[in-house]
Amino acid sequence: MLKSILLCTFNESESITAAVNDIEKKIDNCEIIIVDDNSTDGTLNKLKELQFKKNIKILIRKKNKGLASAFLRGIMLANGDYIGWIDTNMNYLIEKFKFMEDLLNGDDIDIVVLSRYVENGGDERDFLRRFSSKYLNKFCKFIYRSKINDFSSGIFLMKKKILDEVSIIGYGHGDFFIEFLHNIEKKGFKIKELPYIQKKDTLPINSKSAPNIFKFVLYGVQYFLRIINSVFRNT
Repeated sequence: MLKSILLCTFNESESITAAVNDIEKKIDNCEIIIVDDNSTDGTLNKLKELQFKKNIKILIRKKNKGLASAFLRGIMLANGDYIGWIDTNMNYLIEKFKFMEDLLNGDDIDIVVLSRYVENGGDERDFLRRFSSKYLNKFCKFIYRSKINDFSSGIFLMKKKILDEVSIIGYGHGDFFIEFLHNIEKKGFKIKELPYIQKKDTLPINSKSAPNIFKFVLYGVQYFLRIINSVFRNT
């Protein structure tokens, strides 16, 4: 099966090349789709060096339009039977995609999500990130009446056929994936969580999820409101 792996980048010059190289080494029969939101740190120079690889598609957007819309734009370019997503600074998890693919090759599983909140999973980040993530996911599990333990890891591999029935509502940040996963579960697709341990952030200043405390709080409010709204949204 052809796999399409999406990388949504913004100011990731220190990690993009290693991520691409690891994907090429550890995921066979794969195309890599990179959507960049007009990085300013040298990432674009790195992408110029990668653009001649035959298995890579690169789209550079002239404005920073956000993670959700970058993901949606990448999906439009995907030709794979399976579609996956990972952050460039988490390439230590790329080897898990082989196990994820093996699970999808049968008829029993439609999407595999890496999870910190199942047995053998864990989170080694600082206290604030661990605490907020843990209780955000407990809140999601409660309000959605869900069996899913980790809505917000964002690392997954899924069968493309899911997109025939579940729409991606392409605004916001990581909250879009929470709603997307909720809608996948509502439609009755089969979800498997595979444990992983999230390592401590090594480049906190470049974090897309919370580059500073103000945005950390702002995103938290946005996540909460979207989760509440998604309970009543018709999709």
